[in-house]
Amino acid sequence: MAEQEVLLEVRDLCKNFKVRSRKIGESAQLLHALSHVNLKVYRGETLGVIGESGCGKSTLGRCIVGLHTPSSGQLVFEGKPLNFKAGGGQGKALRRKIQMIFQDPYSSLDPRKTCGKIVEEPMIIHKTVTDSVQRQERVRELMSVVGLDAQHVHRFPHEFSGGQRQRINIARALSLNPDLLVCDEPVSALDVSIQAQVLNLFGRLQEEFGLTYVFISHDLSVIKHISDRIAIMYLGQVVELCGAEGIYDNPLHPYTRALLSAVPPSSPFEEKKTIELKGDIPSPIGDQVGCPLASRCPHCTDRCRQECPSLKEQEPGHQVACFLYES
Repeated sequence: MAEQEVLLEVRDLCKNFKVRSRKIGESAQLLHALSHVNLKVYRGETLGVIGESGCGKSTLGRCIVGLHTPSSGQLVFEGKPLNFKAGGGQGKALRRKIQMIFQDPYSSLDPRKTCGKIVEEPMIIHKTVTDSVQRQERVRELMSVVGLDAQHVHRFPHEFSGGQRQRINIARALSLNPDLLVCDEPVSALDVSIQAQVLNLFGRLQEEFGLTYVFISHDLSVIKHISDRIAIMYLGQVVELCGAEGIYDNPLHPYTRALLSAVPPSSPFEEKKTIELKGDIPSPIGDQVGCPLASRCPHCTDRCRQECPSLKEQEPGHQVACFLYES
């Protein structure tokens, strides 16, 4: 089997935000949104990123596309450090290769512009298609590719349904022929029936254009359907990383087990034991000591409270950050 090409590598990535104190005279504290995240994204695959709200999924996506500047660590794209501020047009070229699809299909579209203008705008900014007639042809082509009527280019966003708006967002992202698409919960705001259509569209586009996805979601069924590999995040850290089937068939981390046990059974006659993690999620503000799950984990030891485990391979292609699996 040929070795897969690494398109994007996340090395020891940290992102902190300053949080002002409510008390007069107290200095600002740091909110640790991402803590020492390490990932590899292979060309042509879909890496699913899942976790509960506030775990750092969207922050990771925004760091990848350059909307957030990492506090420390490094992002490597196609073997070179990812620097969107690089001169000589290099930073702009990177933005063409990495695009993002946002969660809300309405607020991410300019309500004052027509669908055609929205899809055309990136090509004007990046000067990928300079001839106006060719741009219009390209816009209509992209509209057809994502399953929209090419004759609706003069409609405004409010004239489309939620699923159609998200298709416009996808067409806009595809207009620059990107290599990597960061999808930040792109179907969470849509009806279930529309979700399936949009997910099938993502699959078709990946085969047609050779796209690579970092697909962020909090829906376990969506992630299982679309992902080749899955990264489980908790409180700014990746606690488990494995192939899609491996995560569901053989979860290793206590948090992953609890997360999967919360999924309702497929049949009312199926008996399923729910693993309850007692206690509240620790605050990401201030100094962090030990494993982030230590205060809620039923297998916690003194070492867990003092040290933070790193992500290590326990089985081929299956990594977990837990001291339970260290010999």
